[in-house]
Formats: sequence, structure tokens, C-alpha cells
Amino acid sequence: MPRFSLIMHHPSLISACFLGALTVLGFAPFALFPVPVVTVAILLWMWMRAPGPRRAALVGFAYGLGYFLCGVSWIYVSLHDFGAMPAPLAACATLLFCAFLALFPALAGALTAAAPVATVPKLLLVAPAVWTLVEWTRGWILTGFPWLALGYSQVPAGPLAGYAPVAGIYGVTLATVASAGLIAALWHARKASGRREAEGRAQLAATRIFLILHPSSVFLLLLWLAGWGLQQLEWTHPTGKPVTVSLIQGNVPQDLKWLPDRARTTLEDYRQLVLTTPARLIVLPETALPLFLEHVPRAYLDELAGHARRNGGDILLGAPERLSGGRYYNTVVSIGAAENQFYRKSHLVPFGEFIPLRPVLAWIVSVLSIPLQDFSAGPATQRPLEIAGQRVAVNICYEDAFGEEIIRQLPAATLLVNVSNVAWFGRSFAPQQHLQISQARALETGRYMLRATNTGMTAVVNPRGAIERHAPEFTRTVVTHAVQGYAGSTPYVRWGNYAMLVLAAVMLAAAAVLARNRA
Repeated sequence: MPRFSLIMHHPSLISACFLGALTVLGFAPFALFPVPVVTVAILLWMWMRAPGPRRAALVGFAYGLGYFLCGVSWIYVSLHDFGAMPAPLAACATLLFCAFLALFPALAGALTAAAPVATVPKLLLVAPAVWTLVEWTRGWILTGFPWLALGYSQVPAGPLAGYAPVAGIYGVTLATVASAGLIAALWHARKASGRREAEGRAQLAATRIFLILHPSSVFLLLLWLAGWGLQQLEWTHPTGKPVTVSLIQGNVPQDLKWLPDRARTTLEDYRQLVLTTPARLIVLPETALPLFLEHVPRAYLDELAGHARRNGGDILLGAPERLSGGRYYNTVVSIGAAENQFYRKSHLVPFGEFIPLRPVLAWIVSVLSIPLQDFSAGPATQRPLEIAGQRVAVNICYEDAFGEEIIRQLPAATLLVNVSNVAWFGRSFAPQQHLQISQARALETGRYMLRATNTGMTAVVNPRGAIERHAPEFTRTVVTHAVQGYAGSTPYVRWGNYAMLVLAAVMLAAAAVLARNRA
């Protein structure tokens, strides 16, 4: 709290906090992709003016606090509105979580300011590499929280999104921060030009020429043109015949979903929705059936499977699955022509699906009202499901935030399917942000991404990351659309995050050479 008080009483830290909040406008549902480039450019300039690494870290922390408090405030909704955590405790937990996340931009600021190189190499080499590596670290440390990685702000409309099939979302982050660094470098060069005289007409003309012809302007233009050019390439190719899919959105209220006397109604609602569609592939959301699979009436599953076989295809349905030994999984199972193929969720959500450091942190779970809090993790590598004439790579909810994990089933898979239940986050930004994450996965892999959710956003995303069909949030509906399977590998499918890591390492090595020469 003393650090938070310091932020509120220092103008530059307040400005940094405001910049962080403003950066969120680059993400869904606002999708103003140029905004983060500008706000990060200002942040980098503030780091350059900081008297030392400690001050730069404070500025980065303030920026991160504004960024995450505005961007992931829906954590409070899940803890209080649906997790039954008392409001003061939920607010405190949300603040502490966002403060923890703010440590990552604080670290990036400190490392950037500490680099013993001149301002321009620091802006163009050190800052982009350090920011991206710190963000990548946030994506895996303590099981990872890659939400609001800066690269997502450019998906799908920004030209820099073209780097996603090559170097993944962190490659887009690298390009975004590099763009911000070029803008800050241009500003630095303009300041350093020594023009102090009054701005007359001739001076204004000279300034315009300076801004247009400066190398930073040229490199910025080339960086964005290259991203646009990469968007024009066809990284993958169609394979097989198109398949008609139906994505079921049941819109079951989260506070009613797990009530025992509600289960019969939920099963009947999904039965009616399934039987109305002639699609060859029908997808139900995560844990659509609020019963262990062994407790779902056999006649019910047989009726759905018979309908799928008459359509010449299959149904994917989500339900918890209990195996011997008392272990249970968050599972998707196929029924129909290709019966009993399973995908079991491997990347579980801390506190929502498992309890990390149980002896120390179990008390947190005791104040939450979350069913099935101790799932077992499925295998890290699982085969695509052979259904409806396609090879389908299934992922469940939060898993599609990890691009390096999605590509484990590629290039074998021809379609991606994500099943989710984000009713936990109510009417917040979370569902739209999650859809934007799925759009990035489609871009990275060159495949259709099919999203079936309980309350939204249910959508069909094409290989270019564009939404072809979607359902309004909080409606009970079916989205039906014809999609094409794709084969082949994007560079990201082949290399994963290694391309970004190598490029960041090269940039830091170049900065080290410059530092040695300067010394």
C-alpha cells in the first residue's frame, strides 16, 4: 500500500497509471490497435527520462497497475459475483493480483533503464526485446497468465498481426514495442536536433521534412508494410471437403448451472438444441452437461449419438469425467459415427480447477463457492480427434491462451475447436478478450477456430483471424456455418516461440556489442 500511495501522489506515476489504463483500448471490445503503440511509446520515453532503474521500475509498476486493473477487472466478478467471496476480500484479492502482474512491466522498465547503451539503441533494441521476454515469462511462470499480452491488441485488424503466423503473438508484441520504440526514437531525434528558435512557417516545413525523412520514420513504415505484406500470404492450404458445423450456446446461468434440481432442465435444453440442427459436426460448450459422464442417462447419449449418425457425423460434448481412483477430468467426448474419443484438459486454472500449494493456499478455496475444484490434468500431448471427416484439435477454455500448447496437435489437425464457459465473468470484457485470443490462435496456425461457449462469445473464426459468424452474448442459440479444413504448417507451427526468442536474443546481443564499443 505505501507504493500505491506513492503512485497517487506523484504526477509522473499518475500519468503512467493513466497510460496503462488507456492501453486497454487497444484490446477487444474496443480494438483501437494504434492506441497501444502510442501509449507504449510515451512509456518508453518516460523510462528514458527516469534518473535510474529504480525510478523506471516505479513508472513501469504504475503503468502495469492501470493496465491490469482496467484490463482484467473481471477477476472481481468471478470471485465475488459467482465465487461468493465477500466483496472487500474479492476487491483486495483483485488488487493484489493486478499488483503482482504489474511487477512484470516494472521489471521491464528497470532492465531497460539499466542497459549501458545510448538512448536510441535502448529504444530500438533493448526495450522491445526485454518487454517481450518479460511478457513471455509472464505466460509460463507459476503456470502462466498470458492474458493481455500486448500483441493481442493488434489482432486481427492491425498490420502487425501479419507477424503472428511467423513468430506467434509474442512476435507481434516484439513488433508492437519496436514500433513504439521507433516513435520514441523519432521524438528523441527531434529533441536532440537543437532547434530552439520560434516555430515560423519555414521551421514548421523543416520539421515536417525531418519527421518524414528520418530513418526512424522509414523503418517504422517498413515494419508495418512488412506486416501487411505477410498478411497477404497463404501459409496453409485447404484439404478435403467443407463440413457444416453447429456451435451450441446454451446460455445456462452460472448460478444455476450446478444445482442438482436444474440438471434435468439443462440436459433437455441441450437435447432440443442438438436435435434442431442437421450439421455434420455439432459442438457443445465446456461442461455443458453438469453431471459426471457416468451419471448421464445412457438413453440420452444414445439419442444424441443417433442424431449425429443420421447427419453422417459427430457431436463433441463437454462434461466432467470420473475415472478409477477418484480422479476426475474436464473432458470433451465425441459421440456419433466416431464414438468415444476423448480430450482431457491438461492446462488447468489455478484455484478454479486445482489448488496450487494446497497446504498453504487451501484457505482461499474455503471462501469460494466453486464446484469441482480439484481436477486432474490430462496428458500434455494428445492426438487430434478423428471426427466428421476432420482431424480436430480440441482445447478447453483457458488453454487457447497458450499458443505454444495449441500447436502440439499440429500440423496433423485440420480444425481447431475451443469449448468454454466464461459465464464466470458476467457482462465484462473477458468474453470479448477471449475471442480475440482465439482469433490470434487461428492466425498463428492458419486454421479455422470454432468456439462453442455457454454464454458467449460463440463464433466461427477463419484462418485470417476474421469472425465469419457469431452469436450474441447471453442468448440461447445455435451458430451454423460451413467451414473448410486446412493442412500445412505456418512458420509458428514449425518453430513455436523459438523464432521470437532467437530474435530477442540477437537484439540484446547487438545492444551488448554497442555497449562494449561505447565503453
